[in-house]
Amino acid sequence: MNHEKFAEEWINAWNSHDLDEIMSHYASDIEVTTPMITLATGGKENTLKGKEVVRQYWKKALEKFPDLNFELIQSTAGVHSVALYYKSIMNKYAVEVMFFDDEGKINKMYAHYD
Repeated sequence: MNHEKFAEEWINAWNSHDLDEIMSHYASDIEVTTPMITLATGGKENTLKGKEVVRQYWKKALEKFPDLNFELIQSTAGVHSVALYYKSIMNKYAVEVMFFDDEGKINKMYAHYD
């Protein structure tokens, strides 16, 4: 997998605010772990599992941040994974590490914010 091409496609999908396009990168068994979930749920959880649950969470996030615009700073490749460093919402910087299944879809993702 070309991590630069993937990074560009992923950033463009988010910046388009097209939820179907965003979700096209993820496997049905996606597991997302991020401190943003903790903020959104009042500290009740930090991981979401399953494409529909994640879709509903991101739908609300896109509604809450209609001016969302990610700016890619760097992408790196790992073993069946990529890490993207980018400027996120609320002037935060993020690093997301995404792991891919055999079909090239993200099935596990960890986000880190400053």
